[in-house]
Amino acid sequence: MKIVIPGGTGHLGTILTSAFRRRGDEVVLLSRNVEAPARMWDGRTLGDWADALDGADVVINLAGRSVDCRYGQKEKEEILRSRVDSTRVVGEAIARAKHPPRLWLQASTATIYSHRYDAPNDERTGIIGGNEPDAPPEWNFSIDVAKAWERALDEARTPITRKVKMRTAMVMSAESGGAFQALLRHVRLGFGRFGDGRQYMSWIHERDFFRAIRWLIENDGIDNDVEGAVNLAAPEPLPCEEFLRELREAWGSTLAVPVSGIVLQIGATLARTEPELVLKSRRVMPGRLMELGFGFDFTTWHDAARDLSARWRGGVVTAEPQSFPLW
Repeated sequence: MKIVIPGGTGHLGTILTSAFRRRGDEVVLLSRNVEAPARMWDGRTLGDWADALDGADVVINLAGRSVDCRYGQKEKEEILRSRVDSTRVVGEAIARAKHPPRLWLQASTATIYSHRYDAPNDERTGIIGGNEPDAPPEWNFSIDVAKAWERALDEARTPITRKVKMRTAMVMSAESGGAFQALLRHVRLGFGRFGDGRQYMSWIHERDFFRAIRWLIENDGIDNDVEGAVNLAAPEPLPCEEFLRELREAWGSTLAVPVSGIVLQIGATLARTEPELVLKSRRVMPGRLMELGFGFDFTTWHDAARDLSARWRGGVVTAEPQSFPLW
């Protein structure tokens, strides 16, 4: 199987590339990084890179600037344009291909859902965010980006190619550079809950992230209902306080000093990131995956945290996290 992954040299792309290649699949990466082992593209305009999509089986578009930064005007524009432009131009390349891929898996984010505690968000009953009375207005930027991102996919004219919006939660990986490393660093420093600790944290183990994507590919032609929005998240989102307690127990830490909202605001400013990444409540459920029979290897954070902690201890990881990809 031939798989093309725009934006595939980042953390998630590396996870997928390794897993697909171990299966013997051909993977073609598209990147704006001139030093990456990938075909070059600018993420905005058609070029020679578009030939890679002609005859491919699947395209998995992960392109988009990291959100692990302060949201100045320049950064906001780059976050938005990198997602919308890359999605638009992938659609143009598919539309022009003589033999277009049968499936387009498009990155999206679980952050599109509302900040809430009362009930989980699945694909059918979930509430799209933007009107929450108890959420800071600046959080609407993330939701606006997610809506524009998905709209660009909807507007692409690719009648032969099935399209799936992957509303992905935190992908927890034992590889350096992801959300697990960032959270583990907080735990090892003795930090407890963020804010009041009530906000839900949605996640998915890296193994199930790959398995769910493979399942979406392999179900092509079997159940054509697998299109549109699909939540890639484990079925057990937890409040932040409980989530971090499980991680502390898995790692063997005991110290847990709460980090207040004010302290978090100051720390986020110094770290050049946004407190929204850990304060927004993301209570997401994989409704469609479960309805259609997908089986998770890791349904509980208790088991996932122990697996990841054991694997982390077994490796030598020295690099600092490249990003904290919560959305």
